[in-house]
Amino acid sequence: MAATRVAEMSEADATATAARGSGGQPCSGLLGRSQVRELATRLRLRPTKQWGQNFVVDANTVRRIVRLAGVGPEDCVVEVGPGLGSLTLALLPEVAHVWAIEVDPVLARALPDTVAGHQPAWADRLTTVHADALAVTELPDPQPTALVANLPYNVSVPVVLSFLERFPTLERVLVMVQLEVAERLAAKPGSRTFGVPSLKAAWYAQVRLAGTVPRSVFWPVPNVDSGLVALTRRDPPVTTARREDVFRCVDAAFAQRRKTLRAALAGWAGSAAGAEVTLRAAGVDPSARGEQLDISTFSAIAAARTTVGGRPHGS
Repeated sequence: MAATRVAEMSEADATATAARGSGGQPCSGLLGRSQVRELATRLRLRPTKQWGQNFVVDANTVRRIVRLAGVGPEDCVVEVGPGLGSLTLALLPEVAHVWAIEVDPVLARALPDTVAGHQPAWADRLTTVHADALAVTELPDPQPTALVANLPYNVSVPVVLSFLERFPTLERVLVMVQLEVAERLAAKPGSRTFGVPSLKAAWYAQVRLAGTVPRSVFWPVPNVDSGLVALTRRDPPVTTARREDVFRCVDAAFAQRRKTLRAALAGWAGSAAGAEVTLRAAGVDPSARGEQLDISTFSAIAAARTTVGGRPHGS
């Protein structure tokens, strides 16, 4: 993980020029569509599907994200996948510090100069981190209090869950993700979209769908619309089971979604009979299905398994 303070980092002439508008004069404020395209051209950047690169080109959208995130002068924000800096530029004037984690080396090098060109008054609030977000297990102080990001679609759920696990200082999350993923994260028991992401996110936080975003605000334009998901951290369910055991129970229940819990949890519990005993001990009907239960109930099932027959298989 390579972290570099803006004040200590300089880029090649082409990148420095990319942070400026026409005529070589420094720009101020946020990036629009033409500025995003100009930056990409000067950096010789071709957005890749591998890293889920779809850049926001609408200033009103990033302002909306910052507003819905509810961040302020006391917050230290971690932003995953800052790209060309559209959201970063909107965050910096509002918060104490931004950790910008970027996997693309070209974009990681260019971001500080973009900030220096567009928001020079706030440049010292930025620290760039050249790393894969899923490999980031710690950050130097100040520790993040919020995660605010336009997340690549292919890693959105793992990023949200891993950061909530690894950084207990995170109080709030506001992320823009594929609309289908947003709906799954915010789904409630019994709904069509409720499943593993819904339950695991609910272990850490209260989750709600905060809005939708049209595909037209991105370049390149994706094939799907996006959604905004807001998560507010809360205490996990009261249970004697470890989080890992609860999550294994959830995974098992939805690996065969159409089956009853008695059948779906047979492998996890050691047998169908063992699953039935565990479910009844937790006060759950063995003929129920996983999509009907909330995270507290799954926590009770995991706790009952350790009581009636030792740790489940795979622990």
